[in-house]
Amino acid sequence: MDFDSGTVFGTGTSGVEKFREAIYKLDEGEVKRLGSTVVVQTMASGISAFLGGILGLGNQVTTNSSACTTGTEAILMGYERIKNGQAKRMLVGSCSDDGPYIWGGFDAMRVMTYKHNESPEEGSRPMSASASGFVPGSGAGALVLESLESALKRNATIYAEVLGGNINSGGQRNGGTMTAPNAEAVQRCIIDAIKNSGISANDIDTINGHLTATSKDSLEIENWTKALNRKGTNFPYINSLKSMVGHCLAAAGSIESVATVLQLQKQFVFPNINCEDIHPEISALISKEKIPKNLLKIELNIAAKASFGFGDVNGCIIFKRY
Repeated sequence: MDFDSGTVFGTGTSGVEKFREAIYKLDEGEVKRLGSTVVVQTMASGISAFLGGILGLGNQVTTNSSACTTGTEAILMGYERIKNGQAKRMLVGSCSDDGPYIWGGFDAMRVMTYKHNESPEEGSRPMSASASGFVPGSGAGALVLESLESALKRNATIYAEVLGGNINSGGQRNGGTMTAPNAEAVQRCIIDAIKNSGISANDIDTINGHLTATSKDSLEIENWTKALNRKGTNFPYINSLKSMVGHCLAAAGSIESVATVLQLQKQFVFPNINCEDIHPEISALISKEKIPKNLLKIELNIAAKASFGFGDVNGCIIFKRY
């Protein structure tokens, strides 16, 4: 039992296939055939409860859920707990369920591409003029956050430092809806994350954006230019891991944060694949060399990671090279 360690591990939905199976069995009156693990497999907090049991965590053990912002939010929640002296170590991250019962609803909303069914590797095209919607993905991303004292004491490999961040909501007002971001809130989220981290906007070397290959990519770039007051050749490098792994929904923020941290540790900017035709609204705002199409070996110090999710909820983290 470790009372100094806990977890915030998020999800969007949990065990949809198990729910479906359970419904059919219940409808057939076969309650006894459900199995003793059906509750754990379908309750949202089953994820953190499972991890907490494996690791013997005695600090906060909880599951958060904020759509595509879930993973980013989980990291910041764990960070705040350590910063406040309430924990020494937190396992933070998120996961996402997969399959047609998850993705079918997004397909019905017409936000997923259908133009690349025969060429799936070309389907995910963030920031591209030919983007036609996101490619669904799934998985999990996890980080161990801890105080510097704790990390040095156990001789841990330190990948990066969390300087700070911010979480907010657009309240589904002023252009914000269940599925669209309130631009003012997005900009405020980024500005307040920078302020919370004790840096200036000019200190940011690279951005791992939300950038889903939908019609909102141009608006996101515009929001970054306004929040940072940087554009053209003065804009940081920007990329989207979704070009390579698709949109992993609730897992996206944590998986993409792992990628951000690895960029800082290994000193590179990963490429934006499938972005041969940068959207004209984006190229009018930032210089095309800031959207690398090939892996770029470059000295990096500070990186920003942001997520903007369903329900008009936003999160932004600032990471620093250690």
